[in-house]
Amino acid sequence: MDLSGGPSGYDTRMNAPDSTSLDQPERLEQIAADVLTMAAPHEAEVAIGGGEGLSVTVREGAAEMVEHERDKSLSVTIYIDGRKGSATTTDFATTALEETVAAAVEIARHGEPDAYAGLAAQADLATVLPDLDLHHPWPLDVDAAVGHAVRCEQAALAVDSRIKQSDGATVRRYDSTRVYANSNGFSGAYRATRHTVSAIMIAADDNGMQRGYWYETSRDPATLGAPEAIGEKAGQRTVAKLGARKIDTGEMPIIYESRAAGALIGHLLNAISGGAQYRRASFLLNARGEAVMPDFLDIDEAPHLAAGIASKPFDRNGVATRDKAIVSGGRLETYLLSAYAARRLELPPTGNAGGPQNIIVRTGEQSLEALIADQQRALLVTDLMGFGVNGVTGDYSRGAAGFLIEHGAIVHPVEEITIAGNLRDMYRGIVAVAADSEPNTPVRTGSILVDRMAIAGN
Repeated sequence: MDLSGGPSGYDTRMNAPDSTSLDQPERLEQIAADVLTMAAPHEAEVAIGGGEGLSVTVREGAAEMVEHERDKSLSVTIYIDGRKGSATTTDFATTALEETVAAAVEIARHGEPDAYAGLAAQADLATVLPDLDLHHPWPLDVDAAVGHAVRCEQAALAVDSRIKQSDGATVRRYDSTRVYANSNGFSGAYRATRHTVSAIMIAADDNGMQRGYWYETSRDPATLGAPEAIGEKAGQRTVAKLGARKIDTGEMPIIYESRAAGALIGHLLNAISGGAQYRRASFLLNARGEAVMPDFLDIDEAPHLAAGIASKPFDRNGVATRDKAIVSGGRLETYLLSAYAARRLELPPTGNAGGPQNIIVRTGEQSLEALIADQQRALLVTDLMGFGVNGVTGDYSRGAAGFLIEHGAIVHPVEEITIAGNLRDMYRGIVAVAADSEPNTPVRTGSILVDRMAIAGN
């Protein structure tokens, strides 16, 4: 009698060890299909995810932390008469999967009914899964990763004698797999990689100490900057903070440096998410069709961008992702909706279960340097601290650090201040977007100039 495998090719013996590998997406899709068979006749969906990675941190030329990562999980969700039950397992052996399905069914039977619960409609599911060039493994062992991080750290320390110590240089690689299938006939899988090199430095002079950093992330290690270049930038940004001080309380224009500008746009994305809209917890409630930004400003979503850091062929509901305008000519064109949120709002889903994918803010032609040169007195914000943002009212208050600009030039670094305003006013007050956007970020935007905000300092 052959006990080597069942219809899916994985071991079906009651006590067989689970040796399922995440580098076999076709096999994982078959496991998901078998779980759906176990769940029949109920409406069901299965998500499988996980990956393998390595993270190495060096300090003062020696490895301080070496972390190997290997994880996987399978989640099954059952819907029974509007009731929802979910259960998760890390064991893919048949017995464990059957127990997981049984647990999800039991939870669903005792849950509260929700008229909006259920799978995405068949017509909305992705039928073509484009190859988005997301999988670029980095064959980096521990020794090579340590060497990479040491080069990054040494370059940072060599920038200036005032850099007194390293707070660590880190190299991380991660290779992941995602599978999703449901009983409406969808099944899809994709693999993706994400690699990061970073450095954090500490500099000191007679005025005190400052901490600075830089990092780069990419799907493809070939497009990461050299470790020496990343370290050098971390060192330069750290030294630039020396001599930072408060400025007087008042109002002035604010330039959000590109990465800080990404966070500013992130508040808009949160406000137009389906959850914020149907919960009526958004300062942009029912704002679709309104002018929420200046008419020169366009924001698009590009989920099929090749090797994009947030690219996806389908969302967490199996709904097809697609390019779309979010803001066009300053006008809000869409919300970002999962299948559930779409039903709550009586709108079609937008392929955003799991969030936005590759947000692109249309940039201007000015460089950041030219934008700075145009300012008589302004603040360049490079770092934001705290979470003082009210998503319901739009009231905004965050700790900040950066540089004071006077007569078109940077005068000195600034710290220990708070910048405040209301997001609706701030978005309408955007004057310009510089041409310094970075490619490997989830929100691609140049530095953003806001005409006027309150500053709390001395």
